[in-house]
Amino acid sequence: MAVRIFITGGTFDKEYNEITGQLFFKDTHINDLLTLGRCKVDVTVRTLLMIDSLEMKDQDRALIAEHCNSCAEDQIVITHGTDTMAQTASLLAAQVPNKTIVLTGAMIPIKFGSSDGLFNLGSALAFAQTLPPGVYVAMNGRWFAANRVRKNKETGMFEEID
Repeated sequence: MAVRIFITGGTFDKEYNEITGQLFFKDTHINDLLTLGRCKVDVTVRTLLMIDSLEMKDQDRALIAEHCNSCAEDQIVITHGTDTMAQTASLLAAQVPNKTIVLTGAMIPIKFGSSDGLFNLGSALAFAQTLPPGVYVAMNGRWFAANRVRKNKETGMFEEID
């Protein structure tokens, strides 16, 4: 069975406007990344949102949970902004049973060329296929259980919490 990939936005898919210096959303880069990474995993991609996670509201998280519950796939990867990724993971852990869901993102936009996004995406796909049912965050080659992770705003790294 395919791995479902849901796109929700975040730094992962941001573009840079050279005139204004602003970051913005145009379209997801997921298909380019899957090609670049020579991915041979059967995936089905669907864009749900294209927003910064700081702008994500309860109804956006409910939409993500609804799609996770209703899709046929039991293995799901969600691209998501890093600032509220742990919050969304916690909600999904409470609302989506019997599926393996891995949220991932990037600290640097893919378009910048030095992004961690490709590595994080590859890790998330591998974790989604190998971890038992549950909700996880995958960043920097590590996975974290949904209710035991936070983004350390001082180091810019995800870390396990008790």
